[in-house]
Amino acid sequence: MSISEAGLNDIKTIQEITNITWPITYGEILSQAQLDYMLGLFYSDEALSKQIENKEQLFYLISDSESMIGFIGIEHRYKNEAVTKIHKIYLLPETQGKGYGKKVFEFIEELALENNSKQLLLNVNRFNTALNFYKKLGFEIKETVDIEIGNGYLMEDYVMGKDL
Repeated sequence: MSISEAGLNDIKTIQEITNITWPITYGEILSQAQLDYMLGLFYSDEALSKQIENKEQLFYLISDSESMIGFIGIEHRYKNEAVTKIHKIYLLPETQGKGYGKKVFEFIEELALENNSKQLLLNVNRFNTALNFYKKLGFEIKETVDIEIGNGYLMEDYVMGKDL
């Protein structure tokens, strides 16, 4: 497995992975209309270009020996604190359960420590099965949040954290 920083020329790859992972991850949690809305809001060419160009998030592509299998989007110094926020972490379904997720989190922790972070934070939908995986990695629920994202939709999340 290798992880490399992504740029503007990788937007289509990020979108392809998203279009595979999101329906599986959120298909039984969110309506199709909300899925479509959120994909447009967070993963349109314009949204991803802005995030990458403005360095709002650092994107990394994850590959195995044959192909791209996932991506992450992280932000160091989240809210000007010693925190690395994991905004996005998606691996293709066929790779899950093979140790890739654990290795990706080890990579994120290493980057976070290099950037003097004292904590990792992430948001996860309260009904997402990844919740148990995050708990196994040492993340704890810090708070419950409902985030309005427009069009009458909410992101019903847990904020989870792990001290480094």
